[in-house]
Amino acid sequence: MKQDFSAGGIVFNNKGQVLLVGNYKPEKDVNYWGFPKGHPEGKESLKEAALREVEEETGVKAEITRKVDDLKYFFYWEGEKTFKTVTFYLMKYLSGEVKYEESELSGAGWFSPDEVLEKITFKTEKELFNKAMELSRAFLLIKDGQ
Repeated sequence: MKQDFSAGGIVFNNKGQVLLVGNYKPEKDVNYWGFPKGHPEGKESLKEAALREVEEETGVKAEITRKVDDLKYFFYWEGEKTFKTVTFYLMKYLSGEVKYEESELSGAGWFSPDEVLEKITFKTEKELFNKAMELSRAFLLIKDGQ
């Protein structure tokens, strides 16, 4: 069985908003909303890949505060069963205006946590986001000395 690895970011800005991207699949006529992610290139680490993918997909520079979790699932690609692991990191917005390549994505933007839970397509990513929310609250409390 083939294995596949990706990395991505759950990016929060200083307004408490979260960065999402839309992926339109014309063959299925479906628009999937989720977090920016992609494959490592060359000898890139998962952290490096996650930061690069966030910036490439959205124009946003961010920094990693900590790992959130790994999503693991199976899918079929061209008739071959693949086991995929996607590592997601909690990230803090640093700079940049949201922009995206229309040839790759159907949208990108900042959304409130409630909007994120409405827009995210997959249940596993909603669970991941809830974990990221808990971790971000804990991070802010520690950072503020509370």
